[in-house]
Amino acid sequence: MGHGGNVIDELMVDHREVEELFGKIEALPPGDKNRKTYADQATMELVRHSVAEEAYLYPAVREHLPDGDALADEELQDHAKAERLMKDLEGCDAGDPEFDRLIGMLMSEIRSHIADEEGRLFVKLRGTCPPEALDELGDKVRRAKKTAPTRPHPSAPDTPPANKLLAPGVGMIDRMRDALTGRGKEG
Repeated sequence: MGHGGNVIDELMVDHREVEELFGKIEALPPGDKNRKTYADQATMELVRHSVAEEAYLYPAVREHLPDGDALADEELQDHAKAERLMKDLEGCDAGDPEFDRLIGMLMSEIRSHIADEEGRLFVKLRGTCPPEALDELGDKVRRAKKTAPTRPHPSAPDTPPANKLLAPGVGMIDRMRDALTGRGKEG
């Protein structure tokens, strides 16, 4: 989280980090408690990433791409689906049979979203958005990820201005809860 570069490079590094966590989950046998730890870490990264995209990337997509409204709406639908899965996963232990089903669905959903974003959305944005604007968006996304929530909140607003106003406060509460419970830390 917080890698530097333009918004596309920043988000693609996030994608690789989440894929690495998915690989760690897949390498462990069902029921292994570390699968939950890695799932929590992936959720934390995905939520921060999504909040930053919703606050800055998708408004830029709407502004810079001729089909931007439709593309941004599609991406927001993907986020909503993933967020509901993460919320359901939050209540499962690694030994719960539902955990394997939900983590499998989440990984499939996220991998499909990443492929679409990198193969279509980022290509279009890179072609139409001035490099300086992409660099500025990268800075905004990095700042947003620092204060973003770390837990899924499916009923929270996903478009500006409400998401930009609420995310930092919710993020502070999430980080306090994470620190108190040790969530996402390897034990």
